[in-house]
Amino acid sequence: MSTRPPRSTWTNLSDAERLAQCEVDTYRASGPGGQKRNKTSSAVRLRHAPTGVIVIAEESRSQHENKAKALRRLYRAFFLDLRDDVPRTAEEWQAIPEWQQALSPDGRIHLSAKDVRFWPAAGLALDLLNALEAQVSTAAELLGISTANLIAFLQSDPKLWQEANRLRAACGQKPLRLGK
Repeated sequence: MSTRPPRSTWTNLSDAERLAQCEVDTYRASGPGGQKRNKTSSAVRLRHAPTGVIVIAEESRSQHENKAKALRRLYRAFFLDLRDDVPRTAEEWQAIPEWQQALSPDGRIHLSAKDVRFWPAAGLALDLLNALEAQVSTAAELLGISTANLIAFLQSDPKLWQEANRLRAACGQKPLRLGK
């Protein structure tokens, strides 16, 4: 069992509440963008003090836009980087609203990263992979979906795919291969 509060402690907060928990650094980003980019401190780094999660955004010449991007990345990072304890039976998975809401009427998961249900479902899938030593077929069975559907879901976002393969490597498993 984890001694850290559950991930929902931070994911259920508003952006303003999350930002209040962060140390905010602004700095001058290097790279393309012209003279204005090199003269203004528009890049933003957020350090979420309770969890230690760090994200940056430096693409825009606007500090305001970069702060908004960093907050979106922080929300995503909670699901990618923080693991929660999860149920170990299919019946218990049926009782998790975030997972059930992510499933389509045909019982599969077909979400894009722009869907508000995507990251909570991704976090749950990673939590289960972590608990099952990254055994994808066993995780899919407990989730009530096919192995191919779980792999397609993990593959739908590059950061999610990367984290799934990082978990597999940490458990001594071979990386998942990209499908066509």
